[in-house]
This record gives sequence, structure tokens and C-alpha cells, in this order.
Amino acid sequence: MPIHYEVTSVTLDEIKNLVSDRAVTGETMLLNMGPQHPSTHGVLRLLLELDGETIITCIPDIGYLHTGIEKSMEGKSYQLAEVLTDRMDYLNTVGNNLAYCLAVEKLVELDVPPRAQVIRVILAELQRIASHLIWLATQALDLAAQSVFLYCFRERELIMDIFELVSGQRMMTTYIRPGGVWRDLPVEFEDAVRDFLGHFPKRIQMYEDLLTNNPLFVDRTKGIAVISGKEAVRWGMTGPSLRGSGVDYDLRKVKPYSGYEQYEFDVPLGENGDVFSRYIIRIQEMRESLKIIQQALDKLPSGPFRSDNRKFVPPPRSELGTSMEALIHHFKLWTEGFDAPKGAVYVPVSSPRGELGVLLESDGGPKPYRAHWRTPSFANLQALPILSEGHLVADLVAIIGSLDIVLGDIDR
Repeated sequence: MPIHYEVTSVTLDEIKNLVSDRAVTGETMLLNMGPQHPSTHGVLRLLLELDGETIITCIPDIGYLHTGIEKSMEGKSYQLAEVLTDRMDYLNTVGNNLAYCLAVEKLVELDVPPRAQVIRVILAELQRIASHLIWLATQALDLAAQSVFLYCFRERELIMDIFELVSGQRMMTTYIRPGGVWRDLPVEFEDAVRDFLGHFPKRIQMYEDLLTNNPLFVDRTKGIAVISGKEAVRWGMTGPSLRGSGVDYDLRKVKPYSGYEQYEFDVPLGENGDVFSRYIIRIQEMRESLKIIQQALDKLPSGPFRSDNRKFVPPPRSELGTSMEALIHHFKLWTEGFDAPKGAVYVPVSSPRGELGVLLESDGGPKPYRAHWRTPSFANLQALPILSEGHLVADLVAIIGSLDIVLGDIDR
């Protein structure tokens, strides 16, 4: 597919402080890439200064997908605001729900039963695999490997079927709720997950057979967009983009949540900090997620699937038809919400893209006074100018893809 670039409509006076003097004198060319470009993985606009096909300057321009989600959350009760979290990073909906619920639970000191904790881990790791599959599919397609794109979506469908099984929705599940999960697992859940665990390792090997030693893929990824671990930390990068540079930082290990300290798994680390290293990290992370899911499934305890603290958690649906008290409590909780104590909390979790943090501040009422998200895509994108400098325009497609950005995660 030929790549089309528009000549920018931005005047030189507006950008002369961001580009080199050669751009002002006309020695280099200024071009727009996006915001409609398919390889920008969303409505991202890049202002490029080019010397021939070599990138001199790359300036990301975001804001085309701004939804006002954070401000909207401040106008809703703590329960109702959760549904907005699915719509940010739409490839990590379960992970967004988990981060938000952990923040609410920390704010109001709400307990979570052991069964719900294990269920959360299983679904969060399935979501991590599904997200990595989307990344691998689109990264391969950007570099003209169409077969891998089709295979990855084939496996992702199995995970979407599991999400639909437990929540009734394939993507925007809102299944994890403050105090636990929405409802208990259906009887078909364990067989569906074990079936996926049984055949998926062979599929990962298939992807590697197609890409890892493919000379075309290697030429497009090895030695491209190299960043050292020290530089990656300075730019605030996290997740596979950071670990690809050899920095051992994974919140599931560094600051465990939801019982992750109970599971045996490794944190894959790269050596070269290039596009290829970031690819290898995500391949290995899918294998580690399978280990976690297997352990969680084997230890899944019986018992309640959500807290019985009726101040913050709705009563079971089974009681609504027999108890007027339960019906009134259910109505008031969903229409009025609950008052959270004054204070502020920050809870970080490990999303497929890196550190996802939630800041909630309460003024003592039923709505967040302040809701703010520290999203990994926003932080990782900051390093794009230094990653792309000196590379060819054709390499920029691979570089953007290697960061695994989601524009809904950036524009909030």
C-alpha cells in the first residue's frame, strides 16, 4: 500500500522553534503524517522534518480523540464512573476496570474476597494476551506480514468469547466491580480457559516461526529506534517499551497487587532496546501470562465473588425479589451512590503498555472530586522524537508500532 503524506498547513512562524534552522530556510521539507494515516494506530498527527527520506525532527501532535473522560468521571458516582474506564484504552478494558476498582477499594477501605482476586488475575492476564495479539497483528501488517495478522485475530476471538461468557460483552465488559466482580463464573469458564491454555503455546511458536528469523522482518526491526535503559527511564517509558531496553521494572513484581506475589513468573528483558527487542519481549510476555493463568486456575478457591459490605456493594440479585430492604438499598446505591471519605489515593497497575495509574481524590461526597489517569501510551509517546531521529520515513511505521500506543489511552 503506498504511503501518502500531506504538505503541512502549519506556518513556519508557528513551528520555527520546534524544527531546525534548515527548515526555516527551506533546505529541509516539512510534512504531515496523519492524523488519518493507518500506521499511526489512531488519530495521531506527526509533523516531520525530512532531509530527503531521513527524519530530522518528529513532533507528535495529539488531541484529535479527546473525549473528556476524566472530567466526565467527576460528574458521576463512583460506581457509574467505572463504565467510562472501558472506553479509554479499548484494548485493555479489563485492566482499566481493575485499576479503577483498586483505587476505589483503597479509598473506602473495601475488602475483596480471595475468589474474586483470582478471577481478576485470570481475566487481566487474558486481556494482556489479547492486547499483545492485537499489537503483534498490526505490527506485522504494518511491515507487510499479512498472514500473522489473520492468525493473531483468530486466537484473540477465543479470548473475546471467554469475556462474553463471563460478562455478556466481548470488549466493554465492566465485569470487575468495586469489592469483587459482577457475578460468579459460569460453569463453562474453566473448560474454555483450559482449552485455550492447551493450544495457544503452539500458536505463539507459529508466530515466531513466521517472524523471528524472517530476514525481511529482521531487517525492518533490528537496530531500529535503539534507546538505552537509562534514556528510557529518563523519558518515563514503562512496560515492554522499557523492558526491551533491559530495565527490570514490572509492577506485578515491584509492587504486587491483586495477589500477584503468589504467582511464579519471569519478567522478560531485552538487550538491545530496539524495535526487535520490543517484539521479543511481548512474545515472551504472552508465555508468562499463560503460566500465571494456569496457576490461578489451579488454585481458584470457592466462596463469595464479591464483598458483603453492603455500604459499598449492591445486594445479590437473588434478594431483590424477596427483600424490600435489599431492593431499596440497591436502588439508593445505584441512583445516589456512596460517600467516600475525604482524601486522595494513587494506585498503579501493569497494563499491556506499561504503568497505568489512577488518582482519585474525594471531598467526602458520592462523586470523585478529582479523577486523573497516568496512562502508559502518553508517556511512551514522548520518546518518539529521539527514537525516530536519523531513521528513514519507512522506519517510522515500525517505530510507532513498537511503542504499542492506543490513542484512547493518550487523549482523555
